[in-house]
Amino acid sequence: MARHRVIVVGGGLAGLAATMKLAELGVDIDLFSLTPVKRSHSCCAQGGINSVNSLTRQLGDAEWKHFDDTVYGGDFLAHQPPVKEMTEWAPRIIDLMDRLGVTFNRTPEGFRDQRRFGGTLFARTSFAGATTGQQLLYALDEQVRRWEVTAHVKKYECFDYLGPILDENGVCRGSIAQDMVSMEIRAFPADALIIASGGCGLIYGRSTMSMACTGSAVSRTFQAGARYGNGEFIQVHPTAIPGADKLRLMSESARGEGGRVWVPRKPQDPRPPQDIPEQDRYYFLEERYPKYGNLVPRDIATREIFNVCTKEGLSVENDRLCVYLDVSHLPRQLLDRKLAGILEIYEKFQGVDPRATAMKIFPAVHYSMGGLWCDYERTAEGGLNIGSPRNQQTNIPGIFAIGECDYHYHGANRLGANSLVACIFSGLITAPGAAALVQNLNGRAAAELPSTLYDRETQRHLARYKELLARPHDGENPYLIHRRLGDVMTKAATVVRHNDELDWACEQVQDLEDRARRASLSDTGNWTNQNVIFTRALVDMFPLAKTILKGARLRDECRGAHYKPEFVFPEIHATDPVQRRLEAEAWCDRFVENNRRWLKSTVASWSAEDREPLITYEDVDTSLIPPRPRLYGMVGGDIIEQVWRERGVREEAAV
Repeated sequence: MARHRVIVVGGGLAGLAATMKLAELGVDIDLFSLTPVKRSHSCCAQGGINSVNSLTRQLGDAEWKHFDDTVYGGDFLAHQPPVKEMTEWAPRIIDLMDRLGVTFNRTPEGFRDQRRFGGTLFARTSFAGATTGQQLLYALDEQVRRWEVTAHVKKYECFDYLGPILDENGVCRGSIAQDMVSMEIRAFPADALIIASGGCGLIYGRSTMSMACTGSAVSRTFQAGARYGNGEFIQVHPTAIPGADKLRLMSESARGEGGRVWVPRKPQDPRPPQDIPEQDRYYFLEERYPKYGNLVPRDIATREIFNVCTKEGLSVENDRLCVYLDVSHLPRQLLDRKLAGILEIYEKFQGVDPRATAMKIFPAVHYSMGGLWCDYERTAEGGLNIGSPRNQQTNIPGIFAIGECDYHYHGANRLGANSLVACIFSGLITAPGAAALVQNLNGRAAAELPSTLYDRETQRHLARYKELLARPHDGENPYLIHRRLGDVMTKAATVVRHNDELDWACEQVQDLEDRARRASLSDTGNWTNQNVIFTRALVDMFPLAKTILKGARLRDECRGAHYKPEFVFPEIHATDPVQRRLEAEAWCDRFVENNRRWLKSTVASWSAEDREPLITYEDVDTSLIPPRPRLYGMVGGDIIEQVWRERGVREEAAV
């Protein structure tokens, strides 16, 4: 009798965590990765990983506060049971990674050092210098290698996942993949498929993401029938190094260690930043959000930087939008011990030592809060039933989604350093559910099924591959089409969104998709053909691009990273106490009505016939923490918070 197998697509933190745990549970795994596993995009994560620990508890922190910060930071758009479970597991995950050898920074007393990240008032972020993701990735890779030598894990690096294999009942029975060296297309039988392929940043052309983050694996699963949730919520990181080739992340850890964002009060002040005195500097985040300062959540910091440069005309440079991120006031020893990794990146690509001169930064596309829709099984206490096959399973039986390519943990905006814990957590909790699914199958293992199913799917993908190679040579350049797609998406669906621009973008993307389907290849060889890999990925970017644009067009509100100025809530302008209260009451009334209409997840299904996403909505589980105004101590927001608290007291008394 054949052993049951699980396929994991993606060799980052989520995929490796799931693989490690599945192997421990006695399941065999085929692990696929576009790149060598140790080059997965998780290695680019810099700043840290969040959890409560004994030291933060002494300062008043708790898992519930981590949970509250996460759902509040995500503007209450995340289902709360998975988030609650994640924050409760987080301390154990950090302890596990510590025991696996991750070189976390230590205090002089030997405790794990912690830094603050955005959206919280507690220093709950553990870190390994400024290369935390790389250290976590290497530790998990080492664990997976232990199972590889026992033949529980078979690794397929430099393989391109082409799609799932579904039987006549719509159940996943494996996947198709192509060897990127020999270009051989093969079917791989499996009893479950876990997608852990990361984000889709290359849809925007330039981003902080790796060249492998095309979103192609997710798109191919989406086109096969899986649903996609909250596609319109794309995180634009407030601090990145602008570049002609790509945008390089300058981690939030720089602000967590005391870095300050500012611009000269005089537009385009020609003086070097170190020569500009304090009274001539505008620390706009600190002035507008004194409670959180430079560590407001990313969506807020991004919009403030964008507005200072565009609306207020205070960009540091005249011909390029940017602000200063300044760590030059911090001790060099501290910078080298805690931030060396990112400071070396800036010095290498900009030719300036940030220890002595303020860095020039600007927001950049960074992360996708949305992803494949997946389920969960809730307990009576509001957590997850660990071991349930429903956890992280998509609407296609046998297909799971974890890591950045699921939609569960971040809502409308991700807090910094929550991504790494979400990736590892989702991988660890999916493994027992997937193991239970495959070990309790009523029918035969996938490897025992007739070969006709696998032969048919192999031939279908082989025909598509041959069609790509046979295209006429007088078509357009796919790389230029991709550049145009990135320009369109960046203009219409990043920091600020307008319905007329979204309508324009939808038309442009439709035209670009038609052109991409006719694009020519410069390489028609059958050995390491990167041209065909890229062109196929380009075509598969369009279903996700359309989903992002359509979801954004239909969502007429401001929530987290999704910001439409025409729907923004007004500030309290009155100075008279009575009038201020009336304005705050009206603000809260509008807040309640807006949540009634829009506190729901966007869920897209792909129509192969129309080549368009079909949008529906689902209610969000907010049963544990009721939604409240998301203000972060904004100047003038105190009256809104007061009115909201008084309403809550009255409602409780009425019950």
